[in-house]
Amino acid sequence: MRRFNPAPFIAVAAAVAFVAGPAAAHARLVGATPAPDSTVAATRSISLTFSERSVPAFSGFDIVDAAGEKVAIRTSVAEDGRTLTGTLARPLTAGAYRIDWRIASSDGHRMTGSYTFTVR
Repeated sequence: MRRFNPAPFIAVAAAVAFVAGPAAAHARLVGATPAPDSTVAATRSISLTFSERSVPAFSGFDIVDAAGEKVAIRTSVAEDGRTLTGTLARPLTAGAYRIDWRIASSDGHRMTGSYTFTVR
């Protein structure tokens, strides 16, 4: 009677996990101005920096005020491909705001997230 030897299967599974590890990484928010949960003076500029380059056509963010209304903003992507910057026509007024971001990294993965900050 033959005994089942799981060693080859374990070796293949370990090799697949090792090779797939870097491919499983996704772009994540690594810096923001204003920072999450911060209180800031009136601002006309928002910037978000991600861990990977983005695909500009599928990346951006919205600013949403306490009433749930989107604030008009013009966004651009920096040369490094990792930083999204938004410019407002006029400074944000006092109140709470939420940033809803979306990014498509160069490997095709799409990520979304949000955070809040307050203008005093």
